Amino acid sequence: MNRFYGALVNETLVLQKWRRRVVFWGGAIAAGTVAVLFAMASDFVMATFTQLHKSMWWWPYIAAPVGMAFCAWLTQRIFVGAEGSGIPQTIAALSVSSEVERNRLLSIKIATGKLVLTTLALGAGASVGREGPTVQVSASIMHSLRRFAKFSIADVDRGLILAGGAAGVAAAFNTPLAGVVFAIEELSRSFEERTSGIIVAAVVFAGVTSVSLVGNYTYFGSTSAVMTEPHMWFAVPLCAIISGTAGGLFSLAMINLGKKLPQRLQLLRSDHPVVFAGLCGLILAILGWVSLGNTFGTGYSEAKLLLQNEAEPTAGFALWKALATLVSYISGIPGGIFAPSLAVGAGIGAHLHTWFPLAPTGAMVVISMAAYFSGVVQAPLTALVIVTEMTGNRALTLPLMAAALLGRGASAIVCRESLYRTLAKGFLPIKTSDAIELANPIEPSE
Repeated sequence: MNRFYGALVNETLVLQKWRRRVVFWGGAIAAGTVAVLFAMASDFVMATFTQLHKSMWWWPYIAAPVGMAFCAWLTQRIFVGAEGSGIPQTIAALSVSSEVERNRLLSIKIATGKLVLTTLALGAGASVGREGPTVQVSASIMHSLRRFAKFSIADVDRGLILAGGAAGVAAAFNTPLAGVVFAIEELSRSFEERTSGIIVAAVVFAGVTSVSLVGNYTYFGSTSAVMTEPHMWFAVPLCAIISGTAGGLFSLAMINLGKKLPQRLQLLRSDHPVVFAGLCGLILAILGWVSLGNTFGTGYSEAKLLLQNEAEPTAGFALWKALATLVSYISGIPGGIFAPSLAVGAGIGAHLHTWFPLAPTGAMVVISMAAYFSGVVQAPLTALVIVTEMTGNRALTLPLMAAALLGRGASAIVCRESLYRTLAKGFLPIKTSDAIELANPIEPSE
């Protein structure tokens, strides 16, 4: 009798273990599928906006204010918690112990709102990215798995959310290794043996799903640029220090802009967020006019053309794109900063090549992308891996390593705080926010 009972218990445990695996794998596949569909929808609405803008020069002056005001209204009334990038919410969810608090940050409802509203924002011409939202959406999908299988507390608190975030980056950029590095360096800031396996598994399943649906591609195209002459290396510190400093200034502006606005604008933002978002949309339309239409959307097309040396940067492109991204963020609508930041970095590199042609255009663009992105998020390993995988150029690995480290160091001089972790405090109770600050101080680069 005891043997029969023991065998039955063991069989039950094995079935539960396989059920968890199947549910987990299904969640990772779902995250990859959603990321691909999100990318397709984003590309479609941006292409539609571009076509309408070409045929009707005044279209942005209608679409941007109305579209962003509508996004803000939906965010305030229906999809509370869907605003902003989505990465700060994911980091905050990793730091709270209450299931109620986690559900406030990660849920299928919020994920749905994030997808719909970010797509709507891109269709209105907002300068936002879809990668940060994809992280929150994927983390929400993985977090919801606890309803379908019995996972341990450790899995729910750390593993599932981390795995979802990693899968989101991997599927959004088609960069599997970057997904793992991002989860370790930015989301968790530590490598835990108990979660490493499921992070890799989630990335594999999400990545395979993405490749199966859209093929194996490089996000920003590719460049064959190499640095063959010793003097070309002078471009590395030039691009890295300027781009990293610019990234730090952008990060500082993201953190403090809401507090530094004139009092009337602060009151308008807090008391009438929909009107404020519409005003931001009008400013975006003006920035689009100044930049000849190059600041609308993610910046993917502009960065790709600059990387492949198929176009010259419009005057002040990097500055206008950064300003458009700040205006989009402060409006309170959903949307990330990954792709816009990489586009700004590409613009800086192209401008620097025009003034100081020390190395091939593609090389200076890629180096500046890595340095600027490292400066914004203060995560040099993620910047290195993500830019390397996105451009498919392994020949520039060493210059990119140096650029990412120099960019992070230059950024830390002007902005001592980590952007995402600082923004995450706004989604946390005060005590938890203080704990994050103490547990994860930002040390200056050596």
